Amino acid sequence: MTRPLELLAPAKNLACGIAAIDHGADAVYIGAQRFGARAAAGNSVEDIARLCDYAHQFQAKVYVTVNTIIYDDELDDTRRLLQQLKQIGVDAVLVQDMALLSFNTLAFHASTQTDNRTAEKVRWLKELGFRRVVLARELSIDEIRAIHEAVPDVELEVFVHGALCVSYSGQCYASQYCFGRSANRGECAQFCRMPFDLVDADGRTVEHDRHLLSLKDLCQIDNLEALAEAGATSFKIEGRLKDADYVKNVTAAYSERLNQIVSRHPDRYRRASLGRCRYTFTPNLQKTFNRGYTDYFAHGRQSGIASFDTPKAMGEFVGTVKEVRRDSLTVAGTSRFANGDGLCFMTVGRQLQGFRVNRVEGNRLFPQQMPADLRPGVRLYRNNDQEFERLLDKPSAQRKIAITLSLRPTADGFSLSSGDVTVELAVEHQTAEKPQRDNIVRQLTKLGNTPYECSEVDLPADFNYFIPSSLLAELRRKLVSCGVRSEEGGASPSTLHTPHSTLHEISYLANIANHESARFYGVDQPTAYELQPTPDAMLMQCRYCLRHALGFCVQKGGRRPSWREPLFLRLGDGRRFRLEFDCRHCQMNVYASNP
Repeated sequence: MTRPLELLAPAKNLACGIAAIDHGADAVYIGAQRFGARAAAGNSVEDIARLCDYAHQFQAKVYVTVNTIIYDDELDDTRRLLQQLKQIGVDAVLVQDMALLSFNTLAFHASTQTDNRTAEKVRWLKELGFRRVVLARELSIDEIRAIHEAVPDVELEVFVHGALCVSYSGQCYASQYCFGRSANRGECAQFCRMPFDLVDADGRTVEHDRHLLSLKDLCQIDNLEALAEAGATSFKIEGRLKDADYVKNVTAAYSERLNQIVSRHPDRYRRASLGRCRYTFTPNLQKTFNRGYTDYFAHGRQSGIASFDTPKAMGEFVGTVKEVRRDSLTVAGTSRFANGDGLCFMTVGRQLQGFRVNRVEGNRLFPQQMPADLRPGVRLYRNNDQEFERLLDKPSAQRKIAITLSLRPTADGFSLSSGDVTVELAVEHQTAEKPQRDNIVRQLTKLGNTPYECSEVDLPADFNYFIPSSLLAELRRKLVSCGVRSEEGGASPSTLHTPHSTLHEISYLANIANHESARFYGVDQPTAYELQPTPDAMLMQCRYCLRHALGFCVQKGGRRPSWREPLFLRLGDGRRFRLEFDCRHCQMNVYASNP
């Protein structure tokens, strides 16, 4: 039996969701008006219903993120929201707060916000009735395989592309501590993208004004087959704050790669939805917003996963500066440029500087304003490609389900069928005076703006009937209105078991925000950090390690550092954060620290 592979794309809004489906997504995830881990990307139930209607034509799924911690006075609104989502046919809901399990309304997926790193945690979630678990971004392919082998009957969803959080998801309180904006409430202020000084216990500055926690973006397009072999079911693209152009390009690139995997292993894999896409552009991940790419911990710990110099997108390398004149520059390389392109470069002082191209004459570029720090030999990057954006701004993909239509005479008329769907029309038979096949094929294959395209019309060899074009069109319309194929439908309610009184040593107390969740975990009161912040608290748990990133991990063959620990991250306003290097678990912890 073949195993379905699902490409899961983000939807900032209805338009982005439709773009994702059109460009090859098997499923999309989208936020409702409230309670999603991206508070700035909310959508009405009406728009989500429209997205469900569109996606389900291709048997694609729609998942809604309700994955924040919920306060007591929000539980009733959350319950009503889940009931509405069930009514419109949403296929599943991603959750973080275990209070939602008592509502027993929809199929639930365990969000990555529930911090899913181990087989023990995944097994516990399965016992609670979760049909899918979204794994931590930090896991290696081997660790994913081990989880699948230990808990084979749970769907595993893995991140394959997009921005990386430096902390394990659900275990970051830095934004709440510094700015009163909780990452567990969908309001992350991106503390990890800020510039820091790294200072030692003696106050000596080791690194100055660098983005020491800012990671490159994840790209696992070359690991998709290995992830599938390891047991991953769903391949998730991050980006619910990204625009439609991002969604189109990244979804198309990963969809094409999944198709290649399926074509090489048709006996093992299939796509999780119907339809193939045709594009008016060539997908290129270098042309989409990225901070440089890494596959993170896919093959174990590695260097070069952070972007110390800038948290911004540099784009694709397009050549080096050959000559600088008063109002223009010449670029050495083979790239072609267009008026309006956005280019950038790193200055000698390691600052990212950008400029807009006003006019192009071959490889000579005339900026709107000449950058003061531009010098010959500087490497140029393009982070805004006008020609590529023009392609994406137009209709850039068409997705169609190939079907075979079979026309047959019946005792009192004709039947038209495709797959397991058949419609009939009662009409008196008329013998044709001349061949009718060409007209029959022409009329039946006029599928227009429907999700279908006809690859073949099957007629008996002795078919010799005259059928008016209007009746052929009626048969075609009746068949299309039936959906042509039987659909899988929306989500069925999940079976949720009564929670155990013990957490199997899984600590999650800092995210209990309501009394229903407190009862679930067997504690007296909500204990969420947002409700009762504590001084000197652990603000982050990171698999990423600054010692290793700077080349000073002795266990991994690095140099022995000259600094005296503990080390501190220091913001420009003087606030400090103590670093703890937990070498036993190969983990770095970040603590609030008073001066």
